[in-house]
Amino acid sequence: MPKLLIVYFSRTGGAKQMAKAAFEAAQSEDGTETILKWAEDAGPDDLLAADGYIFCAPENLAAIAGGMKEFFDRSYYAVLGKIEGRPYAQMICAGSDGENAMKQTARIATGWRLKVAQEPFIICTHAQTTEQILADKTIGEEDLQKCRELGEAMAAGLAMGVF
Repeated sequence: MPKLLIVYFSRTGGAKQMAKAAFEAAQSEDGTETILKWAEDAGPDDLLAADGYIFCAPENLAAIAGGMKEFFDRSYYAVLGKIEGRPYAQMICAGSDGENAMKQTARIATGWRLKVAQEPFIICTHAQTTEQILADKTIGEEDLQKCRELGEAMAAGLAMGVF
């Protein structure tokens, strides 16, 4: 049975809600085992054991959040040349932009020679003040639906051998 690994990092809850929505939808697909891991608990062995990936992180200070970057740093060379061709998708939670975090994740995936299975997307919380940025986030139902659709599509694609 193919395995879908969803790795996320979240400090204020937005990316966690997104990853959880994708995870729950992916679990409903027969024929794929889905694993949800917080970036600090995930590592090279998890990447090696999976057949496809969803990476979900917030953008902080125009970059991938530190916890997610640390996961990539810790895992990068240990799996280099060993996961080539596997499908991936990504979701970014941002206060205003998210483009740099999306580009950073794509560059890492390119280095691993992963293949884009779904177009990345950014969910914008519009948090602009210090209080809004540091506050717990609530992702709206419409945006969570996008996350569910991504999780379901990745799981179904793996189960059908599309990727």
